[in-house]
Amino acid sequence: MKFAIIKERKNPPDRRVVFSPRELAEARLKFPNAEFVVESSDIRVFPDEAYRALGFEVTDNISDADVMIGVKEVPIEALIPGKKYFFFSHTIKKQSYNRKLLRAILEKNIELYDHETIVNKSGTRLIGFGRYAGLVGAYNAFRALGLRDGLFNLPKVETLSDLNEVKTELDKISIPAIKIVLSGTGKVAHGAKEILDHLEIKEIGDALFLTSKFTEPVYCMVDVMEYNKRKDGKVGNKQQFYKDPTGYVSNFMPYAKQSDMFIAGHFYGNNAPYLFSRKDVKSADFKINLVADISCDIDGPVASTLRASTIADPFYGYNAKTEKEVAFDAPGAITVMAVDNLPCELPKNASEGFGEMFLESVIPAFFNDDERGILKRAKITENGQLTKRFDYLQAYVDGK
Repeated sequence: MKFAIIKERKNPPDRRVVFSPRELAEARLKFPNAEFVVESSDIRVFPDEAYRALGFEVTDNISDADVMIGVKEVPIEALIPGKKYFFFSHTIKKQSYNRKLLRAILEKNIELYDHETIVNKSGTRLIGFGRYAGLVGAYNAFRALGLRDGLFNLPKVETLSDLNEVKTELDKISIPAIKIVLSGTGKVAHGAKEILDHLEIKEIGDALFLTSKFTEPVYCMVDVMEYNKRKDGKVGNKQQFYKDPTGYVSNFMPYAKQSDMFIAGHFYGNNAPYLFSRKDVKSADFKINLVADISCDIDGPVASTLRASTIADPFYGYNAKTEKEVAFDAPGAITVMAVDNLPCELPKNASEGFGEMFLESVIPAFFNDDERGILKRAKITENGQLTKRFDYLQAYVDGK
């Protein structure tokens, strides 16, 4: 079996890679029957020479490889027919902008495995960049706070070499006595929590958070059953909510009335209640004035997220009265950070962390007859057709 680490071709350029040179060498050691080749790239965070130094072939021609491993969507013209591909396809939620990509994958008889579909038996994702999205998103929240209020001037993460430098910069600042609510309990939220804890911001329970004032910065981490409640007033059940959230309404406003900053690290599922609406933001009781929307669902559960922002220009403002975008530091506006590719700012650490997970969960499946069903569950297309698990995408492919 021959694996190729492919060049990232999507714009804007993404410097991440699934395997760092060190981890690729570890994969070669663990799986001597596997052959690895690296497609030459002038943008990858690890230069070609770093792979060559460890004995890997670096080439412009990877057409003889069986499995192509990348990060972002592969342009249609770069797809090689008849191969197995791993990348984030952004098609499983029927994203209209990638319909043509999925059609081309079917036409070219490609087996597509989306990183998002690599899950265990219970459906929990096994790999991803979530932790790094959380880390960078939370850092950017404080960068926005410092710039807007003239408190401090943190450099952009993309100008720093790694996570250690990020934390060194945070050591130089002091956070005022603000209250922060962090939604979610997954990898994204825990990445954000890592930043809050590094800043030595005190974590408190929701009961104290909702009823007390503090002379120091504090944060509260809320789970799905805390910011949602059943319509009938009965006690909610998390698993029931995940299966069918239609019987629930948002319970986020009590937190919005007590928080200065909101870090959105939750996963938003289809048909789940919005956390807060544009009407909610108009309320005189709505106190949040800075939103770091790491989840970044446009025009969705976080009303102030009008659009995704960019690494180059990460902040904008939301005017609650007009429901329009304004300057991020406009008087009375909610400052919004909604960068949708946050791990790109920390490409070295993000790549290393991703590679560890991919090596642990995916590569073994090719050599143990997929004993855990990893590949079977993750496979979206086969023999020019959608697999049974993903046949719900057929109408999307057909343009209906």
